[in-house]
Order: sequence, then C-alpha cells, then structure tokens
Amino acid sequence: MKLNLSRLRIWWRAFRFHFVPPSFLPAILGGVVAWAVAGKVKLSYFIITVFAVTVNHIALNMTDDYFDYKNSVDRVRDREKNPYAGGSGTLTSGLIRPKQMCLAFVTGYFITVICGFYLTAMLGWIVMLFGIFGMWCAYFYTAPPIRYGYHGFGEISQLINFSLTIGLGSFYVQVQQFSWEPFWTLLPLGFMMFSMIIINEIPDEEDDRLGGKNNLVVKFGRKTAVKLYGVSMTIAFLIIFISPLLKKTSYFIYLGLITLPWFVKAFNILLKNYQDAQKMLPANLLTIRIHNFTGILLIFAYIIQGVLNNRDMNQIWIPLVILLVLYLPVAFSVFFNITSLKSRKE
Repeated sequence: MKLNLSRLRIWWRAFRFHFVPPSFLPAILGGVVAWAVAGKVKLSYFIITVFAVTVNHIALNMTDDYFDYKNSVDRVRDREKNPYAGGSGTLTSGLIRPKQMCLAFVTGYFITVICGFYLTAMLGWIVMLFGIFGMWCAYFYTAPPIRYGYHGFGEISQLINFSLTIGLGSFYVQVQQFSWEPFWTLLPLGFMMFSMIIINEIPDEEDDRLGGKNNLVVKFGRKTAVKLYGVSMTIAFLIIFISPLLKKTSYFIYLGLITLPWFVKAFNILLKNYQDAQKMLPANLLTIRIHNFTGILLIFAYIIQGVLNNRDMNQIWIPLVILLVLYLPVAFSVFFNITSLKSRKE
C-alpha cells in the first residue's frame, strides 16, 4: 500500500494539478454564463466538457514535461528552484520513465478525443473545431516539428486558449450559438493566464535559453518580461472594470476586482526580485491566487445574475459541486506551499 500511495503522489506531481484551473474555470464559467443569459444548462454536456478540458490540460502538462526533458530543458541544476517554474521534475529525477510519461499523455489525449467525438455527434461540427484547435495547441506547444512554444508564440496561445477557446466552447456546447457577453467575461482570465505564464518563465530564463526554448522571456529579457506581466494583468482588470459600463457584461463581474490588491502586491515583489527565483516565489503564488479566485468570483457573479434573471436554481448545483471537487486539491496545494514558504522564512 505504501508503494501504491507513493506512486500516486509521484503521478499527482506529474499532473501538476495546481496549474489545471486555467482549463476548468473558464469551462465552468462558460456554462454558468449560458445558464444565466439563456436560461439553460445541459448537465451531461457540461460534465463531459469540464472533464475533457481538465484531462486535456493534464496531458498538456505531461507533454510539456516530456519534450522539455527530451530537449534538455528543465534539467536538474545545483540550485534550489522555484517550484512554480520549470516542469514537475519527475523525469529529471528519474521518478517516472519517459516512456511511461508518453503513454500517460497519449492516454489523456485519447480520452479527450472520445469526449469530443461524442459532443460533436450530439451538437455538430463546430464543437469539433473547438476540440481540434485546443488539442493541436496543447500537443504542439512543445512537440516537434512545430514546437511553437519554443518560438515565442506560446504565451499568446495560452491567452487565447485558456479563456476564449475553452470558455466560448463551453458556452456554445450549451446554447449552440455565440455571444459577446461570454467573450468579454472570459477575456480577463486569458490575460491573467498570460501573466501567469510570464512570471513562471522568468526563473527559467537561463535553462530555457540553453535548451533553445525562445519564449518571450528569453527573447526580450527579464526586465521586459516584468513589464509584460504588469501590462497584461492591468488589461485584465481594465476589461473587468470597463465591460459592464459598455453594457457588455453583468455589473456583478465587479466582484473580480476584489483580487486587484493581490496584483499590486505581486507586481511590487516581482519588480524588486525578478532576478532571484526564491525571493519572487510569493509573487508566483499570488498570481495563481489572482487567476483562480478571479475565475471563481466571475462564476459567482453570473450565478447572482442568473438568480436575478429567474433561472432554475436546480440546474446550477452540479456545476457548483464540480467546482468544489476540482478546486479543493488546488486550494490545498497552494495553501501547503504558502505554509512551507512561511516556515522557511521563520
């Protein structure tokens, strides 16, 4: 039993589940917006959509690990690394063999394809377009021959996919049409994801450069990366502030501004410590919290809007339960790392 539990912990580490909310949060948000504005949510389709994007993201994390390892990126170094930079470390430490990792992410993509085929059969070919685009971007982020993440396009891809592709896809699955309201509601999460990728790449600048991974941080340097982080996060909060005034979204998305002070704090930490992976760790943690809690607050904003629109509350309990079940492991992981960080300081 001890061996089995140990292996489960290793694979959980390889999944890097604390980075998976950027997939399931916009998927849940897209479905909740559909419920609030259109008055319906098909629960079976909702569950399949959230499950598929979650599994696809886990497969993406392992694909990234695998091909970065093959290209000598994220190799073990003599310094203690920021745990939110680089890969899971399961390949570099020998805990998982490359063939095992490859089999795991191929299985994940296969499960995603099965879900996609079912939704396409039920709802039409547009669903397949969302699925193909999302999976293509997930796999070829680091996989040859394209490896677009090695050429400075990865961050833009994350901005688009982890807001609009997933969120609008989830919205379409429910109502089979498009709308500007979910577009503007979801877009802040994309810019926050862009910022999260940038801040996590900063400590890896040297490793990525040596491995030929020419992302935006490698291309433009750490100082410019700090500016990109600040600009992107500022745009995210500006969208939240302006879109209700332009009658594009519900005024309740102002709940998302609650996380603004965390951004100010994270940006100040980053400005002072972008050359030190350990000292900038609190900014990494805050950025994860900003993205995650903003996504959750936007979900609750549209639940409130749905209540005011007299939507059927019986349809919203399952999405809330799914949110709770998926986010609890993430919350524990983030809390554990914050506690560990405080104990090291003491």
